Amino acid sequence: MPDSLAHGLLAPYLAITDLFEGGGPFVAWIFLCCLVLWTLVVERMLYFSRVLPREFAQSLALWKARSEHQSWCARQIREAMISRFRAGMTANLRLMRVLVPLAPLLGLIGTVSGMLEVFDSMALRGSADARTMASGVSHAMICTLSGLAVSITGLYPAFYFQNRAQRETELLSDRFGY
Repeated sequence: MPDSLAHGLLAPYLAITDLFEGGGPFVAWIFLCCLVLWTLVVERMLYFSRVLPREFAQSLALWKARSEHQSWCARQIREAMISRFRAGMTANLRLMRVLVPLAPLLGLIGTVSGMLEVFDSMALRGSADARTMASGVSHAMICTLSGLAVSITGLYPAFYFQNRAQRETELLSDRFGY
């Protein structure tokens, strides 16, 4: 029983180390890209679920406590509040939107490097047998797969948070009535 538990706990670690060994150094960069991307996703989830409602409630209370809402000064204060919320909601979205296409590009670099391994091994041995090419092709495919997997998993959150920021900005504008 303890051996199977230890094996079960070590299995993800062993799979990741096998991936790093099989894919080369570019898989480590892709993994770093994935780690940063999903850290930003979790941060945005926490912001929208906990920070934004609290900040909005405070700002709305300040807005409603104002005696007048029609003057130029009041309108500028309202616009500044909404702008501050928009800036908070879109923080780190550019970085997320850069990391999504960066992962497959890193995978492509790894693919090219793997194919160069294939050509080098063929040139050294003077033949194109399957064993000679297997290592380089495996390296290339692992990099491609890793880059695409990271990119595909990051597509939805990046666009979701962009659309949510736009929608929330409109809703917040409506709540800060004149």
